[in-house]
Amino acid sequence: MKDELFADLIASAEEMVAIENGIKILDVKSIREAAGKTREEFALIIGSSEETVKSWENKRRNPSGASKKLLYLIQTNPTQMIELLQTA
Repeated sequence: MKDELFADLIASAEEMVAIENGIKILDVKSIREAAGKTREEFALIIGSSEETVKSWENKRRNPSGASKKLLYLIQTNPTQMIELLQTA
């Protein structure tokens, strides 16, 4: 089995378990689009790599720790949070 297909299967299984446990899954692509940023711009603003953001958007990986908290903050008010992060 190809690595990418296997990673997709694992991500789907993890998402299913999270949903069953009542854990909210972040839709990183929607958050980024609401912020009006390209993947490259968004990664730079949040201090991540473009590849990591891509993996989150494709559900191959899930954000955790500080990244997850930051994404929740951006989700609540994309315009204001992005503006604050760009000036930091």
